[in-house]
This record gives sequence, C-alpha cells and structure tokens, in this order.
Amino acid sequence: MRDISRRGLLGAGLGAAAAIGVAGCSSSDFADTGRAGPDKTAKGADGAVKGTGPAKKDVRAIGDGSTADTGKQPHQPAAPVALEPGQTPPQFVIFSWDGAGEVGNGLFPRFLKLAKEHNAAMTFFLSGLYLLPESKKSLYRPPNNPIGASDIGYLTDDHIKATLKNVRQAWFDGHEIGTHFNGHFCGGSGSVENWSASQWQSEIDQSVSFVTEWRTNSGWTDLDPLPFDYRKELIGGRTPCLLGQENLLPTAKKLGWRYDASSPGGTQVWPSKRMGIWDLPLQGIPFPGHGFEVLSMDYNILANQSNNSTKGMPSRYPGWREQATQSYIGGFKRTYETNRAPFYIGNHFEEWNGGIYMDAVEDALKYIAGKPDVRLVSFRQFVDWLDVQDPAVLAKLRTLEVGEAPAGGWNAFFKQA
Repeated sequence: MRDISRRGLLGAGLGAAAAIGVAGCSSSDFADTGRAGPDKTAKGADGAVKGTGPAKKDVRAIGDGSTADTGKQPHQPAAPVALEPGQTPPQFVIFSWDGAGEVGNGLFPRFLKLAKEHNAAMTFFLSGLYLLPESKKSLYRPPNNPIGASDIGYLTDDHIKATLKNVRQAWFDGHEIGTHFNGHFCGGSGSVENWSASQWQSEIDQSVSFVTEWRTNSGWTDLDPLPFDYRKELIGGRTPCLLGQENLLPTAKKLGWRYDASSPGGTQVWPSKRMGIWDLPLQGIPFPGHGFEVLSMDYNILANQSNNSTKGMPSRYPGWREQATQSYIGGFKRTYETNRAPFYIGNHFEEWNGGIYMDAVEDALKYIAGKPDVRLVSFRQFVDWLDVQDPAVLAKLRTLEVGEAPAGGWNAFFKQA
C-alpha cells in the first residue's frame, strides 16, 4: 500500500475562503423511526412538517442565544440493539465532511438534499473559525501561531450566514455536527502535529466558543440560533491533515468524547478503542489502475491524480471522476461482500478539478443506497450501535482481515470458539 495519508492532506486548506471541511434504516438492529423517505415528507402527530424547526415556545436559549435547546433531535433511529447470535452484521457507511462551510458554491445544500432523498445521515465536522467574522479574528489565539492566523482563512459575512443556515438545517435533518477545530495548521513549528494536550484543550475551547457565541462576535441578533447545545452535541472530530491524534486523545477523553476520526491510513477492519475512545480512521481502499491503495478521502484521490493540484488538466476530468467513483465503490464492495467492516468516506465542500469529486461522492452514495443491510449513518449513530454490542462479538469481528469473509457464513463464524 502506498501511504499518502499525510502528503495527500497537506493541501486541504487552500485559499482564504476554502471550505474545509444511505440506505434506509429499517431492520430491527437500527430501525429508523423518524426520517422521511425519498418520496414522502415526515410529519408529526399534528400534521406539521418535520425538519423545519420546533415551535418557538419549545426553544430555550443558551448563553447569548447563539445556540438553543430545542429538544430531542428529529429523524433519529430507534435505540440500537445487540446482534443476535449468527446474525449478519449491518454494513455501516459514514459520509463525513471536513470544515462544513458553505461558500456560495451550493455544495452544502446539495448534499443535504441528496441525503434526504436517500434516507441518509452524515457527519459534518464544523470548523469553528467559519463562524467567526474576519473583523474579529484577533479573538483567535491559535497554539504556536500568531494571533488571528489561519491556514484556511476566514469566511465572508455572507458565507458565515449561509453556513449557519445549513448547519441549522443539517441538525434538524438528523445529521451530526462534530468539529474540525479552527485554523487547520499542518506545517512548520505551528503544526497541530506538535500541539500538547493542553494546547488541544485551548483549540477546542476556542472552537466551541466561536460556535456558541457567534451572535456576540457578529452582532447578528436577527438570525435564528443553532438548534442544539453544542457542548452536548460535540462527541468527536477529525484533526487537520489527520495529524496530532496522540496528544488530542487525552484531552478528548477528559471532555467525554466518544470517538475520534483522525487516524491516518487505517484498514477496512472492525474498529477498536484507543484511550477508551473509538478510533475510526480513514481507510485504504482500492485505486483502479494502480497497484497501491488510496486513502478514502477526496483530496487524497486528487493528490494521486493531479499531483496535489486542484486545477489539473480538464481533459482528464472524466477519467478521474470515474476512477474516484470506482475507488469508493470498490472500497464499499470489498467490505460489504466480506467482513462487513464499517466504511468511512471523508470529503470537503470543494470544486477541485472541476467538481469531479463531489460528483464521484454522489454517484457512490447512489450506488450504495438501498442495498440490503446497508446503514448510511453518522459517526454518532454508529458509536451508539457499537456501544450496545457484546464486546466478545466485536472482538470476534475484529479477527476478520481486510476482504476476509466469514468461513461457512455468519452463523458458523459466530459459533466458532
């Protein structure tokens, strides 16, 4: 395998305005009780359309009103249950988005719409800095970097407002809001790779403050709050360039986080915990036409297609799009047809190489959606499922290697000593 996990992500924060960033759940193991299907609108008992927010009387402002407690999140699956002896494991697929900013290219609403059409849940790793106006950048004190510095820049005021709108809708649609932290520092002495546990604590505290105090920082009191308590909502994240996990984990554990999605170069096997936290890495997946594997993220595919350039040769775009699509599909099929390990795909709301990676993600999602046993869920929903499983069953699942099917079928596999 060719390890490009670090090289392929170094350029993932390009330009001042760069936005860094499912099949229906119907079986008893993860039954969906609230999400609307592709051809119908979910409604409450009173006939009101769901997903547009609660009645104002149900909203309890938190802090300065940037966020609010609006009650239980809509469109969540029923409580998961443990696998029955011999039962085939579900095929979990998690689409996640680093940065989760809307910068006027329409990609955030595009994928919210796609998710709704295919009964999907996703995880949006919000960069806290994307809710801080550039006029207030002196409020950001990044570890080992100058005050106000950021390798992904700041969004315009209009783009911050658009990001707020889409994050708000994402939560009402049933998606998870995680964190991609703030300044996306991946090189030099200020890199997140070199941050201590206490510096990660500072970065997280600042990220949370930018999300929970955007009204104070912007003065926009006429906009609706984000409809969740972010300190309770936040249970995991992904570090910039997949760097710095070792020192992040002690802080994440102290904060009560339940997972981290920052490991580079993972394989398609069932996950385990590090320091008591579920370790959910991006994975090596087949790369058509090559003898090596590529990390399951759009930028890493780009790095191998156009040598890190986000504006490669347009004549190559059709072939690259198909290669990216088949890489995702190949990764899905390899686990779906064998060990049923969860499959994670990382993305950015970017139009790199003519937008081909966004098209590839959409094509792959449409291919995956609707297949038997497939569950397109958020990381939060996945760890909810993991946490109710028998540890012995999970340990048994972890004995299956990449592409290894259970000998004699699942019933025989679980009966083996």
